[in-house]
Amino acid sequence: MAPYFGLKGGWLTFWVSVACATDMTLFGYDQGVFGGVIITNDFLDTLGIRGKTTLISTITAIYDIGCFFGAITAMWLGEKLGRKRTILVGTTIMTVGAILQISAYSVPQIIVGRVVAGIGNGINTATAPVWQTETSQVKWRGKLVVIEMILNIAGFSLSNWMTYGFSFLDGPIAWRFPLAFQLVFMIILFSTVPWLPESPRWLIAHGQEDEAFPIIADLENRDVDDSFVITQHKEICYAVQYEREHSISWADLLRGRTGEQGTCTIRRLFLGAGTQAMQQLAGINVTSYYLPTVLIQSVGLGEKMARLLAACNSVSYLLFSLIGIPNVEKWGRRKLMMTCATGQCFCYLLITILIRYNEKAGYAHQYEVASASVAFFFLYYVFFGIGWQGVPWLYPCEINSLGMRTKGAGLGTASNWIFNFMVVEITPPGIESLGWQFYIIWTVFNASFVPIVYLFYPETADRTLEDMDRLFRENHDVFIFKDKDAIAAKRPAAYAEYEQQEVRRNSSVSPAALRNMSRVGAMMAKEMAPVDEKLENV
Repeated sequence: MAPYFGLKGGWLTFWVSVACATDMTLFGYDQGVFGGVIITNDFLDTLGIRGKTTLISTITAIYDIGCFFGAITAMWLGEKLGRKRTILVGTTIMTVGAILQISAYSVPQIIVGRVVAGIGNGINTATAPVWQTETSQVKWRGKLVVIEMILNIAGFSLSNWMTYGFSFLDGPIAWRFPLAFQLVFMIILFSTVPWLPESPRWLIAHGQEDEAFPIIADLENRDVDDSFVITQHKEICYAVQYEREHSISWADLLRGRTGEQGTCTIRRLFLGAGTQAMQQLAGINVTSYYLPTVLIQSVGLGEKMARLLAACNSVSYLLFSLIGIPNVEKWGRRKLMMTCATGQCFCYLLITILIRYNEKAGYAHQYEVASASVAFFFLYYVFFGIGWQGVPWLYPCEINSLGMRTKGAGLGTASNWIFNFMVVEITPPGIESLGWQFYIIWTVFNASFVPIVYLFYPETADRTLEDMDRLFRENHDVFIFKDKDAIAAKRPAAYAEYEQQEVRRNSSVSPAALRNMSRVGAMMAKEMAPVDEKLENV
């Protein structure tokens, strides 16, 4: 039987996307489902935590600690096992965690279940975007990762409607079934991931150059001897070789030894992790985990109305996030992040002002300002869904070099989860103790993201992953806004011209000879040849 059931090109990429998107849908479902569970009467009574605000926030947030350690684990596990097997390991761990939560009758068991499920989710969320990025054509890469994050929103929306629907039922089914439903996504992952292709970039980096040729050809829907396939293979091999010669070990990074030349490893790690940290500091999980709680405590709505509005908001969030699919490439990552951060800042500013008057004793228009604040919660999700939902997951995979891509994605995801934990842990007591002033924090953070992105973040849209390696080899200036090519939404002409020259040159040489030359060892031997000749002449 032909590999991948005979699928090639777009259809093969489609099924890789299905697997990665299922992983992200499960991530979104897990994010939203617990916000509905923690206000379910049977859950609170079964675990004996009614009225224990700090304990409830800890049970909710401890999941993110598991995700943090899972993402850290993915840094070395993803390089050791490869992208596919790492996702299968993460899914297995998540399955165990889900079963522990579904069957919980005590606080210790639900906490252990949350941590275990979090470890699996941390491994998967650090690995799936890398796998998608490394198996996608340049023209589809940004769109596909953004589509994955939109399906993350779809999972979030599904969980909101699931918990709203089951809130009309009494007994344990009201919360155990919504928790159990996540097993459906795990079954899909176990059914798709095993037969899909491994990342050709991971294979080349681990000395399996021959296995990478047919995978690149199948993903591009070209013959294995096609000059474009061979050129792609050579560029990846060159990136691997350059990275081995100039990369910085973890030991050197920890000692602060970054060097003056090479691939700007530590700078790229910070840029990738920074987008993930900013995503959480934008305040999304103040509402993703706790929107029903926020609407009940800050706005003053009843439980059923709060659940319904949270579910309706998730649909609005999903629909408006579709705007990001065509525009992530058209507008570029930088413009999308800056524009949406401005909108998010405006929304939180208005939310702060309106809730201030809603909490003001004796104010005559409390109902009106409370209703208006709900509209700005909805609008906040619109801006976040368009820009900050998908780009922070895409950016670490694009900005980091091949040798550091798994580590960079893992570190970025770990940053996301540790800040996620902080936000989720402080939100219930923050609302309880600070009231309207709690929302000032997120207003200020969103305002700060605009100059940070403008000054420091290069554009990655319409570039190959190897283009980014070239950028950081040639540009060591931290203030990237001064380089017009680095911030342009379109690929610099010099990069495109170089690629075309390589394709033309390779098309005139024997494919068998080119395949032999397109290996990391061959390239290193070629560079060492002049040195060997000099030694012979001594």
